[in-house]
Amino acid sequence: MNPIGLIVVFVTALVLVMLGNATFPALIPTFQMEWSLTNTEAGWISGVYYAGYAAAVPILVSLTDREDARRIYLFSTALGAVSALAFALWAEGFWTAMAFRALGGVSLAGTYMVGLKILTDRISGTIQSRAISIYTANFAIGNSLSVLVAGEVTLFAGWSWAFGVAAGGSLAAFLLVLVSVKSVAHPHGRQRIKDVLDVRPVVRNRPAFGYILGYVGHIWELFGFRNWIVVFLAFSISLQPDQAWGLNATQVATVILLLGLPASIIGNEFSLRFGRRRVITIIMLSSAALAFTIGFTAALPFAVVAVLSGLYGMTITGESASLTTGVVQHAESSRKGATMALQSLLGFGAGAVSPLAFGVVLDLAGGQGEILAWGLAFGLLGLGALLGPLVLLRLTRPAAI
Repeated sequence: MNPIGLIVVFVTALVLVMLGNATFPALIPTFQMEWSLTNTEAGWISGVYYAGYAAAVPILVSLTDREDARRIYLFSTALGAVSALAFALWAEGFWTAMAFRALGGVSLAGTYMVGLKILTDRISGTIQSRAISIYTANFAIGNSLSVLVAGEVTLFAGWSWAFGVAAGGSLAAFLLVLVSVKSVAHPHGRQRIKDVLDVRPVVRNRPAFGYILGYVGHIWELFGFRNWIVVFLAFSISLQPDQAWGLNATQVATVILLLGLPASIIGNEFSLRFGRRRVITIIMLSSAALAFTIGFTAALPFAVVAVLSGLYGMTITGESASLTTGVVQHAESSRKGATMALQSLLGFGAGAVSPLAFGVVLDLAGGQGEILAWGLAFGLLGLGALLGPLVLLRLTRPAAI
């Protein structure tokens, strides 16, 4: 298959798989009313999805240096369909939700980065950077569409059907890749399992590891934002003199999250032109400044809150593709899977903790009804944005890109 066709297939499959990504976070207010969840418990359920991802990704992505990545991808999409359907049929409270969301995270571990690995194994040259940019940017499309579908389907048919639709998305992705993508012989042969899973050479690769740590700060901020933005917007709407605003919180959040697509692609194009490290540093410092501000703006006119949230969402995602491109292009060819696995393990491990930490701060600072609590919680995310420039300065200076 030609590179354009391959990009279209995996971008489409990613969006379909991602239909289950934000289903729970988008419906936190619903589940808090139905199951009497605290903010901390909601944070646990949101975070365990990424904990499942972090637990599985070192094995699933590293194995692509040894096994057929297509087979791993297909297994993982099937698991995604099963986990979403199980949530729809049998989730009835905190513990069952935790179990099924963890399985969903394992599914994402074998689709998101494995799909990118399949792409980068089959595409080289200048188009590879743009393929990475387009693919990773469409994570935002999948996430925002997941929010929209969850909100709209729940409104008309209930939350069980929202998870049922997510299961259908994973099944459709399975069929698309099964029919469109052929297996290929592994270029490096069947390496020993212990060599495939050894991350020490990745850590010693300073430029690649620097971009990995920058990615950790990025994901800390990104996943905290994505898991709580609907609740924050709902709180802001509740403070408005006239609460009958034109769009509801999930619809506004969908628009905000969609802005991540052009932001990531444009950020990568700027990196190609002006230097990756310089552009990432500027974007992440801007994001930190907005993080320390946004939570305190909840009582402002909602149009202002929505615009500021959109700008913040764009700065959060603006460096995403550039960071991943830096990791992939500095990885040793025989350890690309292991390098991407460590990137995902550390990044999504931070992403598992971030929504929980956000919820804990909300509870400790007075709950969802306190502007100070929101200011402090978003400020916690901003600390992740400050990490990126520091590690890039320290570890990637010899690469200078």
